[in-house]
Amino acid sequence: MTESFVEIYDTTLRDGAQGEGLAYTVEDKLKIVRALDEFGVAYIEGGWPGANPKDVEFFERAKSLQLKNTRLAAFGSTRRANGIASDDAVVQGLLAAETPIVTIFGKSWDFHVDIAIKTTLEENLRMIADTVSHLNACGRRVFYDAEHFFDGFRANSEYALDSLNAAVQAGAETIILCDTNGGSLPEQVAETIALVRSRFPNARLGIHCHNDGELAVANTLAAVEAGVTHIQGVFNGYGERCGNANLCSVIPNLELKMGRQCLPPGKLKMLTHTSRYVNEVANLVPNERAAFVGRSAFAHKGGIHVSAVARAKETYEHIHPEDVGNETRVLISDQSGVSNIRFKADGLSEDFQKNPAAARDLLAQLKTLEHEGYQFEDAEASFQLLALSALGRRKKLFEPVEYRIWIGSSGDPEAIVRLKVGDEEVHTASLGVGPAHALDLALRKALLPHYPQITRFHLIDYKVRILDGEKATAAKTRVHVETSDGERSWNTVGVGENIIAATWQAIVESIEYGLQVNGQEIKNVMPQ
Repeated sequence: MTESFVEIYDTTLRDGAQGEGLAYTVEDKLKIVRALDEFGVAYIEGGWPGANPKDVEFFERAKSLQLKNTRLAAFGSTRRANGIASDDAVVQGLLAAETPIVTIFGKSWDFHVDIAIKTTLEENLRMIADTVSHLNACGRRVFYDAEHFFDGFRANSEYALDSLNAAVQAGAETIILCDTNGGSLPEQVAETIALVRSRFPNARLGIHCHNDGELAVANTLAAVEAGVTHIQGVFNGYGERCGNANLCSVIPNLELKMGRQCLPPGKLKMLTHTSRYVNEVANLVPNERAAFVGRSAFAHKGGIHVSAVARAKETYEHIHPEDVGNETRVLISDQSGVSNIRFKADGLSEDFQKNPAAARDLLAQLKTLEHEGYQFEDAEASFQLLALSALGRRKKLFEPVEYRIWIGSSGDPEAIVRLKVGDEEVHTASLGVGPAHALDLALRKALLPHYPQITRFHLIDYKVRILDGEKATAAKTRVHVETSDGERSWNTVGVGENIIAATWQAIVESIEYGLQVNGQEIKNVMPQ
């Protein structure tokens, strides 16, 4: 291991699970372990064995995992005050987990010794030493988390250092300094670590930061600069209160900007995928503005920005998004310029360069529509249809004539649709579980004889947003529809005071776009 290597210790399954609104099943935890192992983190803290039946089951099932890059750690506390480590229930649970690494936490802050565990300062030191020594004697590698270390150091530096010495002398392999309350500043972290290194020059040091001051990542990076080589954090920054140091930011900063290797070669490109996978398993909505891995991390909206990025991405991107598995995106809005049109009109850029008047007309139309409540940032399909219209290349595959929704005494909606396909007028009706469903079925029923490929189209998401809630039931509504043909997906948008009308517009455009794509009318499809 070189001096530039920093080992990553992931605690998504334990400390991250303490975040509000997050609850893993055992299957969830096993899935995340496999994903993080594939990503290449050095250690994964699986949980607190014995604390609950779920973690007991997890560690039992985890024994059969065939891990390639990572080692599992079990987490727990030092023995109880005035007890014996070998008889302590928590310590016995840690050993029963049969993990190669055991991480225990102990008190570094004299205030916590007095208030939280209600024992003497001397007994607390014995608790640390006895537990580390016993676990070592049982063949475990021991990592020691010095809880509240930075607060404790500020309050009583000598006692905080004595608590570390108890763990070091007992044989702890790594000493992790914890900013448990998340209130430290980077310069405080760096100064404190420098003093600890001078006191324990041969100890391997780690850092564990919480984000209560929005500085967990900054404090972690400052700790690395000060000499720590073991990083504890959580994917996507989950955790107690404001969360833990976000590994999705820590890792790329270390690897791409600080020259510290954290992962096996080539694994950094999996960062965005792994982040989104963990969000999916945790059933949490991803933070689209998250650094490095968010959908908006490399998204450009202002016309000046887009014009520059089209020439050289480095003008407004601090790294190459591909290095972390992300991508450059260009957004269309009332902040856009003609360069946005050329960049965003995938497969049509050359046409707009040859026809700048069409680009200007499309831009003016988009700004008008945005003012009316449309939003094309997540409706690339609707944008592509407008682009084809501006260039005079949008084929009239069918023409909606009329639609109606009828809700009878049973409450089941019926949609009646009339449209033209070529010279033929088609009139159909369908029942649905809701108005949008009924309209979707009726439209497909009318088009199926003419476009059999429509059987591959499936509406997979339907979202409604009220734009001006102060108008109550007269408010304007924006509807987003996502459709898939099994290979790709696309989004369309509709807006209106009438939610049914907005829905109808979005559904019609979703079907039209799908037919355009399948008919090779658009050269390339923007991935969703």
